[in-house]
Amino acid sequence: MNDLILLALLLDGPKHGYQLKREAGFLFGRGDMHNNLVYPLLRRFMTAGWISKKSAPGERGQTRQQYSLTGTGRKILITRLSTYSNADASSFEGFITRVGMFAVLRQETRQRILLERQSYLRAREETIGALRQNMDLGVYGGEVVGQLLKQIKAEQAWIRRVRRLAGKTTADRVSAREE
Repeated sequence: MNDLILLALLLDGPKHGYQLKREAGFLFGRGDMHNNLVYPLLRRFMTAGWISKKSAPGERGQTRQQYSLTGTGRKILITRLSTYSNADASSFEGFITRVGMFAVLRQETRQRILLERQSYLRAREETIGALRQNMDLGVYGGEVVGQLLKQIKAEQAWIRRVRRLAGKTTADRVSAREE
C-alpha cells in the first residue's frame, strides 16, 4: 500500500522526498512516513524506471532531490490500482486507496472494485449476523457485533453513493457540483 500511495502522490507533479513522506504520513493518519520506508521505495521506483529524480534548489540555498512520475510509472500505478480481487476486497485500506484514486481509473474498473467490496461486505455481514444468532456474546460482545454491523451498513450506503458518482461522466459530476 505504501508504494501505491507514494506513486499516486506524484500524479500531480514533481515532489521532494520530504514532501512525499509528510503527505504519505498524513494520508495514513500518522506523522511523517519513516525515511527507512520512503527512500528505499523511491530507489526501487527509480531502478524500475517508474520515477525520475533531478536536483532542484531548496528554499534555503541547499540542493534537494525532486522526484517525478514517468509514463511507465503512471501505467504501472494504474495497472496496480486496477488489479483488485476478492481477496483484495477484504482490505479496507486497499479499497479506500483505490476509491481515492478513482479519477485515474476507467469507469468499468471503478464499478468492479465497488462491486467486489460490496460482495465482501455482504458476506461479512452474513457471518457476523450468524455469530450474533448462534452465540451468547454477552453485553460487551453484543455491543461490538452491533457496532461492526452498523459500520458495514454505513459503508454499504456510502458505496451505493460512490457507485452513482463513479457511473457518471466527468461532465455530469461537474454539473452536479455546480448545482
